[in-house]
Amino acid sequence: AVEETEPLQKLYNLLKARGFQTRMEGVALSLLLDLCKTSPQLISTNIVQIFDYFVLRIADSRKKVKQKALDILAEITGILRDALNPVIICLVEGITNNLNSKDPGVHAA
Repeated sequence: AVEETEPLQKLYNLLKARGFQTRMEGVALSLLLDLCKTSPQLISTNIVQIFDYFVLRIADSRKKVKQKALDILAEITGILRDALNPVIICLVEGITNNLNSKDPGVHAA
């Protein structure tokens, strides 16, 4: 159980960090993507807690963090599929808020 909670705690800490570089690291390291690929059951079990933090990165004030989070989301959507049901509303809200982005990278992601 400890070996399962350790990567989750690391992910939480990176995604909720105050410093933008640390938040970017949390998204750019693709720890979430790696966990989705290697431990989809762990992610599915903790989906609400994980996406409470991840959705914040979709709405991040830094466009690089936001764009990377949206790119990662596109990749993990195919992996998690039905496991995303409990968080789909907050994801749609986060994605929708980015549709009007003036930044072409964010808008495209």
